[in-house]
Amino acid sequence: MTRILEPCTSVLALYTYATRYPFEHRQDRSYSAGEKGNHLAEVELSVILVIHALYLKEGGVWARIALCTLVSENPALAVESVTMATSSARAFIHARYLEDVSDGVDDRLNYVAVSFVVDNDDSGMASISKGPIRLFQRFSSTTTTTTFTAKATPSKDHLHSPIPKEFFPKGYLLTGIHAGIKKARPGQSNPPVDLALVLSTSPHPTAAAACFTLNAFRAAPVLVSRDVLDNSNGRARAVVVNSGCANAVTGKKGIEDAWSMVRAGDALLRAHGLPSSDGEQPITNETLVMSTGVIGVNLPIAAIVSAIHTQSDPSSPTYALASTPTAWDATARAFMTTDTFPKLRARTFQINGSTYRMAGMDKGAGMIHPRMVGSDSLPTSLHATLLGLILTDAPVSPRSLQSALSHAVDRSFNSISVDGDMSTNDTIIALANGAGVPNERSRRVEEIDEGTDPDAYRIFRDELTTFAIDLAKLVVRDGEGATKFVEVSVENAASYPDAHCIASTISTSALVKTALYGEDANWGRILSSTGSATLRTPLDPSSVSVSFVPSSPTDSAPTPLSVLINGEPAGVDEARASEILGQDEFRIVVDLGGQGVGGKEGAKYWTCDFSYEYVRINGDYRS
Repeated sequence: MTRILEPCTSVLALYTYATRYPFEHRQDRSYSAGEKGNHLAEVELSVILVIHALYLKEGGVWARIALCTLVSENPALAVESVTMATSSARAFIHARYLEDVSDGVDDRLNYVAVSFVVDNDDSGMASISKGPIRLFQRFSSTTTTTTFTAKATPSKDHLHSPIPKEFFPKGYLLTGIHAGIKKARPGQSNPPVDLALVLSTSPHPTAAAACFTLNAFRAAPVLVSRDVLDNSNGRARAVVVNSGCANAVTGKKGIEDAWSMVRAGDALLRAHGLPSSDGEQPITNETLVMSTGVIGVNLPIAAIVSAIHTQSDPSSPTYALASTPTAWDATARAFMTTDTFPKLRARTFQINGSTYRMAGMDKGAGMIHPRMVGSDSLPTSLHATLLGLILTDAPVSPRSLQSALSHAVDRSFNSISVDGDMSTNDTIIALANGAGVPNERSRRVEEIDEGTDPDAYRIFRDELTTFAIDLAKLVVRDGEGATKFVEVSVENAASYPDAHCIASTISTSALVKTALYGEDANWGRILSSTGSATLRTPLDPSSVSVSFVPSSPTDSAPTPLSVLINGEPAGVDEARASEILGQDEFRIVVDLGGQGVGGKEGAKYWTCDFSYEYVRINGDYRS
């Protein structure tokens, strides 16, 4: 009876055949020890692939693919043929794991694959003969394999809801439109928005500040926006953002394209009759640019510039600039790449008896581990993407806006991590246009400044910091494939940098993050990460304590579960640990006990887990 062997039997039979037949049944030549050794090594390498495949419960197909060319009747060709087979098997395993068996993968496999039909005789011995290629036919099997069921990513719908109009700052026109960078997905009725435009229409000067990535391969929009800020002394009126293409590592053409976006934004300002942000002397360029998407690809710059020009005439049927909540939402959507929801927040705050407004949007779900500094703080030697835009109608001087933003970013966006990868494009921009100043006041407003009114500055800085933390948390909550949102809090450190370093090390540990996904209270991994951090002041291991703290909306002071107290294991209550780590949100607290010097400093980091979904998303990101 002709049939396909069961998976485990296939592995054994083909392995035996592949390692013995060429040497025992070929009489036309002899084989050296070296040839035999190479052949056996390659056979064993391929069997590893089969074992991996069986673990993923794909035995029938996997065994045939991984071992398809191992039964070469000429061991001299074994190395080449097996290398081709294993490469193809790896490609198929990866694609099949991602549920993306494309035609391209099919072709690569067919190039080297030979299907085998197995005949069993009464003695149970198997003989193997070449048969037709049927790579993707599934075969029945009596083999039972334990399957791990991946957890579903929690819904993010509750993180996006309508915001009342009165919360949005005054003096801004903005929109999100389709420029042709992104393609519509199957079943999508309308093309996705991929270009955001923001204009400050305030009669007062608009201050601008930004924090940029420290990645050595800083993208063209990062370099160009930094130049715009430097040349304008911290004044700008427009922001242009595209998604779908990062314009990073694109050489001189990328720089030219970023400047083309700047000039198109400047032309849009002039078309709306908006005055220079300086208020006294004209500024050559007043537009800042940001890009996000695939690295190493040039922008379709002609399409982008054309799309910007469509917003020059308010009477045009394609004109979309507005100050409505719908316009704010469309702008936030234009930032998105792998994001699952538009990240938009707004609030009001008071300074010196006046009410001002602040709104912001950001994007990011993967390639998230920012390290950004102000445009005037980049060191001369530096080692997808987080983008953020915060707009306020408070009057703030450029230098104080930059100071406040740097403070806020260090405690928010520089304190989050999804996967530990710093992007080439990370940028946070802030604009303050003074449009919220009461009408009865003089046309020339007094800007909040750290030097002249430190109390007002501290209020603004703290409001900005709290707001930035809220925006940054949205990025982690939307982390690619994330099922957990975890706050890592380091307490009683000798200094803020030491506390921040330890929190970062824990938050980026792949071992910690996979344990979070598995809901495993493996506190040894947390301790290992803590001890591996490079600190200014040495740790005192005998003073370190670790605990898990549940999230409990109804209890302002939930009871922590201590797992390490002053360097001594506390004896973990596994049932309680499983209960805490089973929650969608919880805290990890590491108390350094003063770090041997009576330290009282602390820092927080926000992170998420690593899931199978993260691998799927990033495995086929470009497709």
